[in-house]
Amino acid sequence: MVATERLINPYYRSLYRNIILTIISVSVIPLVIVSVTIYRQFSTSYRQKVTEHLGEMVHKHKQNIDGFLSEKLSDIRLMAANFSLEKLSQESFLQERLAALQLNYGPVFVDLGVVNAAGEQVAYAGPFRLAKANYSEADWFRQTMARQQYVSDVFLGLRKLPHFIVAVRNESQGEKWILRATIDFVAFSTLVESISLGQTGFAFILNADGKLQTTAIKKPPPGVSPEEPIYQELLIDQFSDASDVRVTIRPDSTNRKYIYVSSSLKNGEWLLVYQQSAADALADLNRTFFITTVMMGLGSLTIVGTAVALSKKIVSKIAAADEEKQMMNQKVVETGKLASVGELAAGVAHEINNPVAIMVEEAGWIGDLLEEEEFRDNRNLDELKRAIAQIQSQGKRCKEITHKLLSFARKTDGTLQAVDINELLDEMVSLESQRAKYGMVQINKNYQQDLPALKLSLSEMQQVFFNLINNAIDAMDNGGGVLTLSSRREAGHVVVEVADTGKGIPEANLARIFDPFFTTKAVGKGTGLGLSICYGLIDKMGGKIQCRSSVGKGTTFSVHIPVASEPGGQGSKP
Repeated sequence: MVATERLINPYYRSLYRNIILTIISVSVIPLVIVSVTIYRQFSTSYRQKVTEHLGEMVHKHKQNIDGFLSEKLSDIRLMAANFSLEKLSQESFLQERLAALQLNYGPVFVDLGVVNAAGEQVAYAGPFRLAKANYSEADWFRQTMARQQYVSDVFLGLRKLPHFIVAVRNESQGEKWILRATIDFVAFSTLVESISLGQTGFAFILNADGKLQTTAIKKPPPGVSPEEPIYQELLIDQFSDASDVRVTIRPDSTNRKYIYVSSSLKNGEWLLVYQQSAADALADLNRTFFITTVMMGLGSLTIVGTAVALSKKIVSKIAAADEEKQMMNQKVVETGKLASVGELAAGVAHEINNPVAIMVEEAGWIGDLLEEEEFRDNRNLDELKRAIAQIQSQGKRCKEITHKLLSFARKTDGTLQAVDINELLDEMVSLESQRAKYGMVQINKNYQQDLPALKLSLSEMQQVFFNLINNAIDAMDNGGGVLTLSSRREAGHVVVEVADTGKGIPEANLARIFDPFFTTKAVGKGTGLGLSICYGLIDKMGGKIQCRSSVGKGTTFSVHIPVASEPGGQGSKP
């Protein structure tokens, strides 16, 4: 109730609103940016993975289908080369060859026939009554006579069933003749239509005229209309570059997006097309987007709720502090009134009001004056020194309190203690291991054993090596690299080296890297104080820090620590 009454005040209401907006801005905006960036990267990678997988799948099936056609053509070509026209013209022998083929390949070969140069079938083996059939007007006959071997398109022909012909032309005693075989359409169609993924993925074959070659000619599968502009575009694109597997994502006439993966077959005369709904192929990505959106929404709601509750609490504390301040002011006023009992007391209070603030500032100056010769014989000298000492004592007390707070927050304890430098480096590595892992940085250790314990400030050395290791990881960006930590004894020093394989430091900047506020990092990513602080801490203990760097190869920082180091030692800037 009291908090609600405080928020009625325009000042606290404005403060409450500003705190909420600040918390939401610094929390939700980075959350949204990071989430969107990660999702975009994941989306690009996932789409590329899907298209590459589909392209590889179609490429393998293209090889299988071309291999199937080539194998059947080779079988017929081998038969025509090994047996004479007289032998193959005997229907009993031709029936035996058909039986042998069917024994090896199953019902893939439906029938065999021998056709003379006039297009008349002089011998036939198979289940249909096609003896003496005339194929002189058939396209496959003309193509075979012209090319010597030919695999036809799917057509109905004399048997009124979809099929295609594998034929080879040969010549005996100046007479041209053809050995042909009918390939089982169902077996071939199944070979193609077995290419299937998800709920909507399927494959089919089109010839150069856009006619289906694998499904019932008069009954295309759902979603396939050879008259669609997309198929005509695929035919034009593919036959202009028949060696590639092409992946295209386009909307159809109903504005639904599909993924089309196409590749040429039969030396560019057919087109293998795999078609799948983009929503089906990218279902996992869409699910990820939904989950990401929900999680980001829940996170944003949590942040808003926390911001409201936290802002109310902060404003309540500020208002309570203001009220307490007002009460203290009132008590001071009341105390002033009580002190103003007499005219003299009121005057003294009025006169002292202004000098009180100056007294503490002038205490040090007074102490310096008391050291002068003219004050040495003053009878009040001891009392004055006591008063000044009291002021200085309270000042030191305040300094000690501040120092304790800083020591608690920043761990800047300057106490000297025996430190095993290898253990200290291992401790720093463990602190930075996760960051190194995410930055793809490999950390190598090359320690000399049995190094002497060094008497120094543990917290200060932690700060030095923490800064150097951090800088080394930053220097390798997110491209990864190798960070090498080594220790050895050299003369009267223990030398620790921090080496990275980052981008290096230009020679022109090497002389300035230890200067305060000098940094080569991007704006907002560095203060330029890290190396300056390291230099100051090492210099204080009588050591030195050096840097070697080569652009494009990496940087090495060498820290030389005296074995018998004492604070206050004088070092020189490398």
